[in-house]
Amino acid sequence: MSIVKNRYWVLRHGKSIPNERGLIVSSMENGTRPDFQLASDGIDQAQLAAKLFQKELEANNIPLANVRICYSPFSRTSHTAKVVATVLNLPFDAPQCKVIQDLRERYFGPSFELLSHDKYEEIWDIDEKDPLVGPEGGESVKDVACRLARAMATMESEFEGCAILVVSHGDPLQILQTILHAANQHKEPTHNDLASILKAVQVAPVLSQHRKNALLTGELRGVI
Repeated sequence: MSIVKNRYWVLRHGKSIPNERGLIVSSMENGTRPDFQLASDGIDQAQLAAKLFQKELEANNIPLANVRICYSPFSRTSHTAKVVATVLNLPFDAPQCKVIQDLRERYFGPSFELLSHDKYEEIWDIDEKDPLVGPEGGESVKDVACRLARAMATMESEFEGCAILVVSHGDPLQILQTILHAANQHKEPTHNDLASILKAVQVAPVLSQHRKNALLTGELRGVI
């Protein structure tokens, strides 16, 4: 028996202008800047991902009427979602496409914001040692897992029997996959609803492994 009412695919945004510049852009203020949307390569990646998603829908006999696109409010993710919606011929401003604040990028804190991508290694070292502690002023893996569980609750309460494409960022999507895989394997009989199961699996041995679920820019993956 499935623990969810919908089927989920994840898509990391296409290559963005911050990716091209090698910058960490993780605050809402910077992330929603129009000049930090997709680079031209990223638009190509988003179009390719949309075509792959279309093939998945056809292979599973899922009509477009049952498709929902839920995306982070950052410029690079909303741009990606818009490109996908255009390829699928879905109106972007209609209820089938929904921005969800809890799908935003993980905030890495002021000491990493707008610095080099090379700094990610320092953050992931912190995560592996203790995913319950984040970089100074930023979000821990556990913080992000908590809000992603809320995002799942939002999608599960609003939609049923749908194919949901979650368009978000590298770290949030790694963490989302990690908690969903753990939830799917969870056998504790006292937890029989998704919210309880997702809460139960948010423990250090699970969360510290999130890098195993890394995605490339523009990579599409079926999850659950």
